[in-house]
Amino acid sequence: MNTSIISNSVSGSNFGSSISLLANNAQAQETQNNFSALVDGMKTSTNSLDGSVSSKSVSSDPRLPGDFISSFKIESPTAADHASAPTGAAANSGQKGKIDKTSKLYEQSLELESYFVKMMLSSMRNTVTKTNLSGQNDFASKMYEDMQYDELSRSMTKNSGFGLADQVYLQLSGNS
Repeated sequence: MNTSIISNSVSGSNFGSSISLLANNAQAQETQNNFSALVDGMKTSTNSLDGSVSSKSVSSDPRLPGDFISSFKIESPTAADHASAPTGAAANSGQKGKIDKTSKLYEQSLELESYFVKMMLSSMRNTVTKTNLSGQNDFASKMYEDMQYDELSRSMTKNSGFGLADQVYLQLSGNS
């Protein structure tokens, strides 16, 4: 440190301000050292990867961390999940073909069907007359209700067998 700053400030009347200045400088130096150590650690881990990233290290889950909606991914698929017959509207329309329910295309088809179901549920929800008796018209309750309907639409998509996802999958995959 600079001794002339210390000697001038000790002899002067602003001794307290020079002590706080020295403390701030020491804290800034410590922060800089911590940051440099962090950057060096990142460089070391990057060099160990040799610039390549394996597919195992990349998450295939489209949900964000902290996102609590359920996934359409089948955790333990069976042989029937790889070659399933169409259901619902796809079967009623006479579409033929096999559906691989473990594929990414089918997961995205289910996402689309879930979005349509949510739109249907939202229009139904808007027809219900709300009263002030419940006393819950604030932002948090509206957000919670919207999340509840998101999950309800996902659950309905998984379990009801509307068949829209099957139709979309068969059209896009060329299996129809």
